[in-house]
Amino acid sequence: MSQTSHDRLLIIDFGSQVTQLIARRLRELNVYCEIHPYQKVTDAFLKDFNPKAVIFSGGPCSVIDDGSPRPPASVFDLGVPILGICYGQQVMMQMLGGKVERGHGTAEFGRAYVTPSQQRIDLLTGWFLEEREQVWMSHGDHVSAIAPGFAVYGTSPNAPFAITADLDRNFFAVQFHPEVHHTPNGKTLYENFVRLAGFTGDWTMAAYKDEAIRKIREQVGDKQVICGLSGGVDSSVAAVLIHEAIGDQLTCVFVDHGLLRQNEVDEVVGMFRDHYNIPLIHADETELFLGELDGVSDPETKRKIIGRLFIDVFQKHANNIDGAEFLAQGTLYPDVIESVSFSGGPSVTIKSHHNVGGLPEKMGLKLVEPLRELFKDEVRALGHELGLPASFIGRHPFPGPGLAIRCPGEITREKLDILRKADAVYIDQIRKHGLYDDIWQAFVAILPVRTVGVMGDGRTYDFACALRAVTSVDGMTADYYPFSHEFLGETATRIINEVKGINRVTYDITSKPPGTIEWE
Repeated sequence: MSQTSHDRLLIIDFGSQVTQLIARRLRELNVYCEIHPYQKVTDAFLKDFNPKAVIFSGGPCSVIDDGSPRPPASVFDLGVPILGICYGQQVMMQMLGGKVERGHGTAEFGRAYVTPSQQRIDLLTGWFLEEREQVWMSHGDHVSAIAPGFAVYGTSPNAPFAITADLDRNFFAVQFHPEVHHTPNGKTLYENFVRLAGFTGDWTMAAYKDEAIRKIREQVGDKQVICGLSGGVDSSVAAVLIHEAIGDQLTCVFVDHGLLRQNEVDEVVGMFRDHYNIPLIHADETELFLGELDGVSDPETKRKIIGRLFIDVFQKHANNIDGAEFLAQGTLYPDVIESVSFSGGPSVTIKSHHNVGGLPEKMGLKLVEPLRELFKDEVRALGHELGLPASFIGRHPFPGPGLAIRCPGEITREKLDILRKADAVYIDQIRKHGLYDDIWQAFVAILPVRTVGVMGDGRTYDFACALRAVTSVDGMTADYYPFSHEFLGETATRIINEVKGINRVTYDITSKPPGTIEWE
């Protein structure tokens, strides 16, 4: 959404999977920014956008290769501060007269430590209070010669030009990623950059809400909108925001695909019909979805089936709403970056999402996605602005495909019933121990294996399940939650005793990356 009343920072996307985290860090500082893929950033674009500062993202390509992503050379003539990150540093050096090379033992992936090499500069205020700073590296190529005008202000064992700057032009470049949480002091670096660029930090979630409402009214006019309501925070905030913008022009369609958690249908229908008085269609399509998913085990096929059926269901109900021309969805930044790069950039597809990528022409509906540029914690902040109950805003994320992606292998009603009960016990345990708000997301996955067990004097041959709980800020990276052994033992005992069909409980301690939060 264009925020023309605010100073704007331009992030040029070269395809990094964490480009959106740069925007997230800036928003924490109340700085308005927009991400645009390098292909769209032309001389004319720069003139029209008129950024107050520019950041070059990282990316998977090599600046040495022919046809590698580049910004227009005119970006260096804007007279504004520029910060290059990882690939962004390398492209800056290559274009301004430095040199980048491959390999030779200087690749770095993961945690590294940077030490200062000479006098401190404003960009590094608050850095190097200790002897060194932990950073997160992810590069194969390396800068072997810096461009004229630049000096070195920080080095790491495999990056002799880890921090460089041309102070006369306010050009800065770092080989590491200050946007990720594995660079603990990265936020300070961004604070320094936007301060020296002259940003006042006047962009807030209240401003986003007002602009979003204006945009929705402008886009929709007097037409009708149907909103896909899943009961999760994202679609719920989207629904309330749109309802505030256009009132009864909105009709919510809550699709019960038979893949929801225990008691979820009653909670969602009750909240939106009774509390918000929003027109709501409860579409019970359990038989349709489970019938189509019968015998399907491939996770991408599951997602595509669910996405196709969602569209079919919306089409059916849209046909019964006079003047329905728009479909609203709670699509977020992480959905977009993990599906296709935001605004068409060059990042790599990780997995598809049923609510990303537009709608087939046969629907005849246009998309309204007011949350598409927000992260999960920003959506919660927007929910507070809109007056949603804190208990609802604080709910853990729940995926659009529902329990289908927590049930690896074929989906059966038996497995879904077992999964619902086990998940309810697990979440009850987390709440009883006062841990719910400390955890970003927690759930049970039922595994596609049966194991031998002994219960009483008898032999069992039942399912194994995996508990998953992660901490995160934005869902782009995550670490497993460090439960005590006592908690895990108590929870495993409850699940095995209370849930018929499970005789073995495991705990998933995989971080993201390399894993994803969900199992499929």
